[in-house]
Amino acid sequence: MKYADRIAVRSRIEMDRMREVGEQTGEILLKLREAAKPGTTTAELNDVADGELKRRRLNSPFLGYGPGGLPPYPAVICASVNDEVVHGIPGSRELREGDILSLDFGVEAGGFHGDSAVTIPIGPISEAAQRLIDATEDSLTDGIEQMVKGRRLSDIGAAVQKKAEAAGFSVVRQFVGHGIGRQMHEPPQVPNYGRPGRGQRLQIGMVFAIEPMVNVGTEKVRVLEDEWTAVTSDGELSAHFEHTVAITEDGPEVLTRVPGSH
Repeated sequence: MKYADRIAVRSRIEMDRMREVGEQTGEILLKLREAAKPGTTTAELNDVADGELKRRRLNSPFLGYGPGGLPPYPAVICASVNDEVVHGIPGSRELREGDILSLDFGVEAGGFHGDSAVTIPIGPISEAAQRLIDATEDSLTDGIEQMVKGRRLSDIGAAVQKKAEAAGFSVVRQFVGHGIGRQMHEPPQVPNYGRPGRGQRLQIGMVFAIEPMVNVGTEKVRVLEDEWTAVTSDGELSAHFEHTVAITEDGPEVLTRVPGSH
């Protein structure tokens, strides 16, 4: 493994291992999506994920995570409902028809990590909520398209921001994407906003977790007393999509995408 200004450049062997863990991440996240229905609690979804991790003999990088003095995270998934932006802690809350649910999930296996997130409707939802989900997913797609050798790091966030704001939404600034590999969070930070043409040139072998968080109203968020759950400051809806993406000779490769998933 080589480094370019501390950004890891993965070898072919390392990339193969990241494909394997990415596939596992995507498969389990798909099972979570299928299990999320009206009447299901977010704790029950956490149990589904925990059972899959144990069955596959995989590790959770979320459980017990507590950087910078934060309390250890108590679950293997983040389940954020409606105005919850990220890091919603699973519990007794029952999902209701009309909710939107953001599921964020990671896997560690063989010393490598995968990280992915999706926002899904719980039963029929409002047209406004669906527009938010669609715009957020589209912004992720546009960000991924910038993962090409020779582009600049800021091109990713600029593309995300342009798509989300063109649809009338705002992009969260407080939380960003990140490099990923032997650690869940590695350099660089990958903001979902900014001007294009700035920062490190992208190289084949770099792997990033691209994760736009997009709000209906203000981009500002606040963190609840549990020190984890981030909600929109104005109580409006938020959506979150994420994929682990590698830069290859053939362009961007989404390592956490599986058939039937986003």
